Amino acid sequence: MIIVEKSDPLSSESQRLIDMLSSELAAITGDTGKSNFTVDAMKEDKSLWVLARNAQGDAIGCGAIRPLTENIAELKRMYSDRSVPGVGKALLTFLETSASEMGYSELWLETRCINHRAVNFYEKNGYARIENYGPYIGREEAVCFAKGLC
Repeated sequence: MIIVEKSDPLSSESQRLIDMLSSELAAITGDTGKSNFTVDAMKEDKSLWVLARNAQGDAIGCGAIRPLTENIAELKRMYSDRSVPGVGKALLTFLETSASEMGYSELWLETRCINHRAVNFYEKNGYARIENYGPYIGREEAVCFAKGLC
């Protein structure tokens, strides 16, 4: 059983997962990914930080959405410790539904080409490659995706 719920990005559980994600990204890509995300961004209207919990209530994954435009949200800091199958899908489904309920019509995200696990995950879940946007323009190591929301 996986429960996804809104949470505080400053909580010790959230910070532990962010640190785990940053370490994993650094090992895969050479970059922690912290330069394009700050916890302060979660204070913006139409932003959301969530944690996934296992049956024992332990935090095992995290993710966020923040506004890019009035109609487009950006998916950030998606992470699963992979201790329970389906954490990534549960987080993604919750964030997509929440984004739709908040009035967004699309979700965009960036990951690194070399992060094959992430690239495959997003493609498997209906995300299509788009031109790199914002801080990712001109960065060959980056790949961006988008998905329309119902």
